Amino acid sequence: MKREAQKIAGNAAAVIASIILGLFLLFPIYWLLVTSFKVNMEIYRFPPDLIPRTFTLENYREIFSDNSVMQYILNNFIVAFGTTLLTMTASSLAGYSLSRYPSIFGKIVRTSLLSTQMFPIVGLILALYVIFRNMNLINTRFSLIISLSAVTIPFSTILIKGFFDDITRTLEEAAQIDGCSRLRTFAVIILPLSKPGLLAIGLYTFMQAWDDFLFAVTFILTDVKRTLSAGIAMKFLGEVSYDWAMVTTVSIAGVLPMFILIFLFQKHMVAGLTAGAVKG
Repeated sequence: MKREAQKIAGNAAAVIASIILGLFLLFPIYWLLVTSFKVNMEIYRFPPDLIPRTFTLENYREIFSDNSVMQYILNNFIVAFGTTLLTMTASSLAGYSLSRYPSIFGKIVRTSLLSTQMFPIVGLILALYVIFRNMNLINTRFSLIISLSAVTIPFSTILIKGFFDDITRTLEEAAQIDGCSRLRTFAVIILPLSKPGLLAIGLYTFMQAWDDFLFAVTFILTDVKRTLSAGIAMKFLGEVSYDWAMVTTVSIAGVLPMFILIFLFQKHMVAGLTAGAVKG
């Protein structure tokens, strides 16, 4: 009886601790959502209201009627999709090569890819800026796609290689006997068997590109080509005053696509990342 009482008390304490931790983690999201339904005068009231005294949808009407905000979101989608496509293509080809052609050179390449994860992103900005300036790529979305791909390809290559290592080579040998080329075998047989890994690196890359701020602020100079994070900072956060109502509203609009994406593919992403980690 004593052990059962201790077990029940332990379970109750764990549940209470989980609830407290969940409320602590979710409160910033709640505050962001609530603030988006307030006007600026109410936002600055002290003590702050946990529940708005008057709900207003004017902030949402304003962002959907503001062409610049819609352009920021469109640019975000263009950069995120472009980065995801380039990363998935390059990392899958590189990962397949490292998996199927083991050599000393391959080990050096793999070690080099892993070592790139030790360097901060800020350290890449100066070098990339000089390269893009010489190539006349400053203030282009392509510069963002290239720079973000440089960050995501190393990790994605190592991850997808673990999936390719787990695929038996007898399938490829049978396909080659039937007359399939190496490239066709890769596209028709290997890639379909690696869907969990491809989905994992795709979601990882899309989220990294969607949340980018440093590259967008550094390489993009005109408002029409800015992505969402940089656009919020430049448009609504001034030197002497902040439009917090619009900042929170645009942030909610920007978070919503990622929330839907993670909600739909969370299981696949977690399964892909954990499986890749074990196989690698």
